[in-house]
Amino acid sequence: MKLVSRQLVEEAGIDVDKLLDMLVTNASAELTTYFYYTHLRFCLTGLDGESVKEIAEDARIEDRNHFEALCPRIYELGGALPNDMVEFHNGSACPPAKLPDDPTDTKALIEVLLKAEQCAVRGYTELCHYTCGKDHRTYALVQAILNEEIEHEAWFAEFLGEHRSGHFRRRRVGESPFVSKFLHVGPDS
Repeated sequence: MKLVSRQLVEEAGIDVDKLLDMLVTNASAELTTYFYYTHLRFCLTGLDGESVKEIAEDARIEDRNHFEALCPRIYELGGALPNDMVEFHNGSACPPAKLPDDPTDTKALIEVLLKAEQCAVRGYTELCHYTCGKDHRTYALVQAILNEEIEHEAWFAEFLGEHRSGHFRRRRVGESPFVSKFLHVGPDS
């Protein structure tokens, strides 16, 4: 039986298979970023690194939350995640946020974090454009994720001295102020 929610999205002019591909590749980017940010976080040491560590941890946990929030929508639309982790990793919408050649270079680490967030901002902006006015549920979800990714980008750009972000500490690590309403598991799970 075809789900009415998918049918209505199709009738609104969305190619649901294309949308699912976009959602799955972005979910992959979120999970792989969570993995790579774990490595990066452990390399943020010394005076420079410690000053970035808390914000990197916020972004890391919030990226995991983005993955957790995307998965139900993928399945609601009749999609699924790949059954193979290597396939899932390699299908990421963004390149891996791997450690720089010198993992003790805090500036290079922040540049890796910034590039990952900029890729995410591009991906979610594309999803917002694709779903705006046609798939309200997906649009609301990806717009919430986009808001957090824009904050992450601003945080890391601020550390590089590119501009002021107005960043304030989250009340708790991985709070996901925009995405939390879409989570089926709590951010502390």
